Amino acid sequence: MAGEDNSYGRRKKDTRRKAAKGYREFEGDHRQKGLSGWGPDGTVKPEKPFKHKNTSEPKTYRLRKQVDPEMAKYFSEIANVIEGNEVDLEERSVICGNALEEARGKELELATDYIISHTLQALLEGCDVDHLCRFLQSCAKDFPYIAMDRSGSHVAETALKSLSLHLQDKESYTLVEETLATICKVIVVNPVDVMCNCYGSHVIRSLLCLCKGVPLDSPEFHATKSSTVLAERLNFRPPQLDGNGVPHQQGLPELLKFFVLEMFKCAQKDIAILQVEQYSSLVLQAILKLLAGHDEELWHIIPLLLGCKKENSKEGNFIEIDEVRNIVDLMKETAFSHLMEVILEVAPETLYDEIFTKVFRNSLFEVSSHHCGNFSVQALVSHARCQRQVESIWEELGPKFKDLLEMGRSGVIASLLAASQRLDTHAQKCCQALAAAVCPANEPPKCIVPRILFLESYLCCEDKSNWTWPRGVKMHVLGSLILQTVFKCLSGFIQPYVSSITSMETDHVLEAAKDAGGARVIEAFLSSNASKKHKQRLVVKLRGHFGELAMHPSGSFTVEKCFTACNVSLRETIMHELLAVRTELSKTKHGPHLLRRLDVDRFAAWPDQWRLKQSSKESAYKDFYATFGSKETQSSKTDSFVDPSYHSSHPKSVKAMRKEIDQCLASVTKLNVSGHKRHPEGAEQGSEKFSKQTLDEDVLKIKNKESKKKKNYGSIEHASAAARDKEPSQSVDKMEKKRSWKDGLSKPFTKKLKV
Repeated sequence: MAGEDNSYGRRKKDTRRKAAKGYREFEGDHRQKGLSGWGPDGTVKPEKPFKHKNTSEPKTYRLRKQVDPEMAKYFSEIANVIEGNEVDLEERSVICGNALEEARGKELELATDYIISHTLQALLEGCDVDHLCRFLQSCAKDFPYIAMDRSGSHVAETALKSLSLHLQDKESYTLVEETLATICKVIVVNPVDVMCNCYGSHVIRSLLCLCKGVPLDSPEFHATKSSTVLAERLNFRPPQLDGNGVPHQQGLPELLKFFVLEMFKCAQKDIAILQVEQYSSLVLQAILKLLAGHDEELWHIIPLLLGCKKENSKEGNFIEIDEVRNIVDLMKETAFSHLMEVILEVAPETLYDEIFTKVFRNSLFEVSSHHCGNFSVQALVSHARCQRQVESIWEELGPKFKDLLEMGRSGVIASLLAASQRLDTHAQKCCQALAAAVCPANEPPKCIVPRILFLESYLCCEDKSNWTWPRGVKMHVLGSLILQTVFKCLSGFIQPYVSSITSMETDHVLEAAKDAGGARVIEAFLSSNASKKHKQRLVVKLRGHFGELAMHPSGSFTVEKCFTACNVSLRETIMHELLAVRTELSKTKHGPHLLRRLDVDRFAAWPDQWRLKQSSKESAYKDFYATFGSKETQSSKTDSFVDPSYHSSHPKSVKAMRKEIDQCLASVTKLNVSGHKRHPEGAEQGSEKFSKQTLDEDVLKIKNKESKKKKNYGSIEHASAAARDKEPSQSVDKMEKKRSWKDGLSKPFTKKLKV
């Protein structure tokens, strides 16, 4: 997965300042241990970036001067003043500016001092933009050394964050741009040392974010969680290319382009070091993500990162045959594997196809077998652009599913399943190959789902034919994700999986429902386009445990899915079990939401009205799908409500019609309640007649409108849009809150409306 930077720990500001004596003792110990980039002789030296580094230019050392005791005392007094509450905001800005003026010419030793660096951070946060820029311009020549220091890096970060605030001010824009340009010109003289330093790497990434106009602490450009990457690859989360979802501010696009291109120009001879070094890899990943969508710059940078020769600059001929073996071997290095993942994510289509054809083809299984290289293959599969590429991947990896599982490379299989479903090709073959990998032909298919749920336990078992359901073991994360992806496929492709999950023993179904991963598998099955008969067969096995499940945050979603998937009779069973725990459930964080979603209070007070509402909804949805649904939904219209998220032919029209039907039902329900209050004796009978009559009229109007527009425009999308324009605007129920995944996986992105 994409690399994470865990070395740059944020220190807490120490509000209790030490005396000058403690300061001197720390300095002696600090130099003695060789921390913060200082040598034992008091010189500043960058960290050694890579053990095999061999550059022609000599190292640049900077003699560190001891902080003058009077200066240390002065900044200690300043720290006491600005940390108090007696100074107002305007006076504080003046004090900070004056103190920074006193630091002129001594920025390096002050910023790299453990104690005084804290004071400098406070001064840079409290001063005005003029003093801030003067400070940075004064120390620009020493900025790389400050950035590579343990304490100085925090000073540099604070200065950049303060600059980002002033960058939004039009009056300060030019001054900030000139200051940043000065710093960038100094860094590009020797960028390799800064990029390969654990502190300098973080500072450069913040500087790049500032130039781009995104928040400096954006996790997308500093460290990407593996769960986020996995969610995108398995279609559980939309891709975040070009900073989608990241708030953009005013940036410096021309300076960003200059900074990046000059860094690559100066570091070109050291590209072999940058490819395999941990911290430089993080910088390169950030650069690629920030330039996503800028194909011209990417065409220049990506071939350099792959080690291609500059003269091979024609499209379709960047990668020479003799370079392929080196790239394949590099993907077995941790840092380059992370870098290759991002390259495949942002590469323009033509360049991606060349990398796919020349580097990966005929080497897919070899790279997939490696513990680092397999992540590059996952990225390749997840970002496949066309069916032809998925077909080529299937030809190499399809027959190797069993081998990949035994080697622990289930992520490759999960990515291929998701890509085949996304591009609508080879999904059935992938499902069949997976089933064959865990269930030989001589064994019954009912073992497929349990073995994938406990994939690791099954694969570690020596006698696999006698493997049994393990008790008290957490279900396999990737196994549950694979099954969720499988149940998104068409029902004709997943019959063995449907048969397996419905054949599970009752206690096994209950245990799965209590597990975070297993619960999502059950929900995925109940949301699939499998028949209602099969879904109810599974729901019945949870009878008597709905109240218990509802008390758990994850189980409450399973209860809701069971409610949606079953008939009115089973729904009443669920409601009775929820009523038994209503008091305790209402005290939980998720309980009120579930009680409101299922309308438990109405069931307790007016059960007949509740039944009428459920029957009317089901009838309305069936009529809608009978008229406007696709062939597949029409063929299964007698099964159940159809979840529009699994029928992507007309997603917008389905959601719009669902809103209109719910609005009609909501208006009918309000009239029923008011009628019940005024006429207690005859309210139920009268409201039932009125509800049915009104509902039939509303559904008939909707049908007539849609059929007319369908004739005029020839598509359901136009019909639904026209119906929405003519209908008066009404309030729509709030969308369901996204649930948090306790096991660290990403949040589901399907937006579900109240039913």
